[in-house]
Amino acid sequence: MAPASTDRVALVTGASRGIGAAVAIELARRGVHVVITARTQGGLEETDDTIRRQGGSATLLPMDLMDGPALDPIGPSLFERFGRLDVLVHNAGALGRLTPVPHILPKDWDSVVSVNLTATWRLIRTCGPLLLAAPAGRAVFVTTGRASEPRAYWGAYGATKAGMEHLALTWAHESVTTNLRVNLFDPGIVATRMRADAMPGEDRSILAQPAEVAPALADLCEASEDRHGQIVHAGS
Repeated sequence: MAPASTDRVALVTGASRGIGAAVAIELARRGVHVVITARTQGGLEETDDTIRRQGGSATLLPMDLMDGPALDPIGPSLFERFGRLDVLVHNAGALGRLTPVPHILPKDWDSVVSVNLTATWRLIRTCGPLLLAAPAGRAVFVTTGRASEPRAYWGAYGATKAGMEHLALTWAHESVTTNLRVNLFDPGIVATRMRADAMPGEDRSILAQPAEVAPALADLCEASEDRHGQIVHAGS
């Protein structure tokens, strides 16, 4: 059973650190019960500790998004546990190796496609019915400028994020006559672990922090937010 005070429920992927953790914490601060998922139990527990310290509530769901069939029961499980899902934030992403396109290894390609693209489809598929049934369902997919602005060595990441954008915006067009609002969110350059992996020599002190962009993402999850089928940039 959901906590008696739970009026809205959100599923946030990649919530063990970085932007995913920050937006889960922000949504919980706003009174949303957050179901947080990531591969690492320890990271999820750290996010949960912060949420509980500020008086919020969370449910931990350790999961590897590369395990496609494991995603399919999420929607039915959320319905059984809470009877609803109001918000989906798909933040989890895989960078892969930055390498020339002819040098992309099959195992790296498969992992990036699985997390960035296939998981998007599976999450839409399993969570869509609950979000459509919600009074004001909201779905937000975290994207990147590389999806529309190709750059050397970012081929796998950019291509799969472009595919994610296309899939999400197609769903937005299909949902235009419903109460569901689907948007993409581009946080810009943020001091995350993925950014550090991609640009290890960069001065992280001058970059935006995850907690600084989380409120703008959380705003898109509000029932009062009516933007639909857009790519929203942090600060806009």
